[in-house]
Amino acid sequence: MKIAYNMKKLILALTAVLMVFAVQAQDGKKAVRKASSALGAFNLDPTNNKDKLKEAIDFIEEGVNDAETAKEAKTYLTKGEIYNEIANQYLIASQLGGEDATAGLPEVDDPAMVAAEALLKAYELAEKKWETRDATKGMAQAQGHLSNSGVMAFQDEQNYEKAYNNFKMVLDLHKVLTDEKEDSNLKSEDDYLNQLYITGLSAINANKMDAAKGYFDQLYEKKYDKPVIYESLYKITATDESKMDEAYAYLEEGRKLFPDDVSLLFAEINHFLRIGKLDVLITKLQTAIEKEPDNVSLYSTLGNVYDNLYQKALKANDEAAAKENFDNAMKYYQQAVDKEPDYVDAIYSIGALYYNKAAVMTQDLNKYADDYSKEGLKKYEELKKNIFEEFDNALPFFQKAESINPSDLNTLIALKEIYARKDDLEKSNVFKERIDRIQAGETIEDAYFDK
Repeated sequence: MKIAYNMKKLILALTAVLMVFAVQAQDGKKAVRKASSALGAFNLDPTNNKDKLKEAIDFIEEGVNDAETAKEAKTYLTKGEIYNEIANQYLIASQLGGEDATAGLPEVDDPAMVAAEALLKAYELAEKKWETRDATKGMAQAQGHLSNSGVMAFQDEQNYEKAYNNFKMVLDLHKVLTDEKEDSNLKSEDDYLNQLYITGLSAINANKMDAAKGYFDQLYEKKYDKPVIYESLYKITATDESKMDEAYAYLEEGRKLFPDDVSLLFAEINHFLRIGKLDVLITKLQTAIEKEPDNVSLYSTLGNVYDNLYQKALKANDEAAAKENFDNAMKYYQQAVDKEPDYVDAIYSIGALYYNKAAVMTQDLNKYADDYSKEGLKKYEELKKNIFEEFDNALPFFQKAESINPSDLNTLIALKEIYARKDDLEKSNVFKERIDRIQAGETIEDAYFDK
């Protein structure tokens, strides 16, 4: 009898446990129903029932967090429907504009992504045909919201990570929809390729180079007819210094296919700058100038190339080449300034060209520092005079550069050094103080010199 009694108690206890589980399951189902009901109430009067969306969120989260209803497709279908509607309301608000457009809407970070993830979960859990159908229907809606969210993240927020995640999810949903032979927003081949492109572009900007390469490789294989594919593959491949030849092959192919594309031309120019093939670069830049004669950066860049060649000639003690390259550098810098009088890069570069020439001459001056012969002293004084002439040539250009950009550290250093050499310690100290402020993280707005 004692044994029988204990078994009876066990059975009763088990029954009690089962009742608890039943109650919990009912609570989860009730929460999902209430979430659906709140969404329905909102849809009846969206203007005055925005609070119902917050109710719907609270209830559906109860359902998701319930151990039993979390196993049901219906729960995630409801969640996907709710967040799709929230994404839709945010889209409408963005179109209407104004501070009050989003007033009363629940604050949700990336509702389109939340909807998509919920619908994928519903698809995974679906056991009935209508559950699969409703999941794919919701996915098609989510694709549109994800695209809008991605565009806003890319263009307005410069949040490339978010843009990439949104665009990638559009592709993920597309795969499910095509597998189920349902309509996707990427109906045509062009739509699909364009989606690959914007996803890859977002990946590049988010510094997800491995991911980006996957998308651009697909576009390359599909012969996507845009020059940016070749530029993008170059950028991705060139992140590895050991693959510069492989990277340039993409540019070379792109230039053959799109010889008039300026962006590819500039990418090629930057490539040769990067690897230091200055002789090749001169030809490329001259071609670019023919295509864009008003682009001052091209003249300035060509000036920089000749400036580099000038420095090399000096080291090689090739005076004739040094003079030729110095004159060419000055010519192209000056052409840039002639076209745009406040083009500070070229203005600074002219000053630096004179300054560096004086610096090289200063090294020669040291050779005569200990020569107290009549001839030695004469050469010393002549060279010293020439050095100061070059510093004087540089000075007005650095002054002009400072008037345009008073926070440029290199300009301030040059001015400090020139005034120190001219024994104008008062002005030299002015620029030393400004250098200290810049190095401390300050931005200087007030220029010392007038334009």
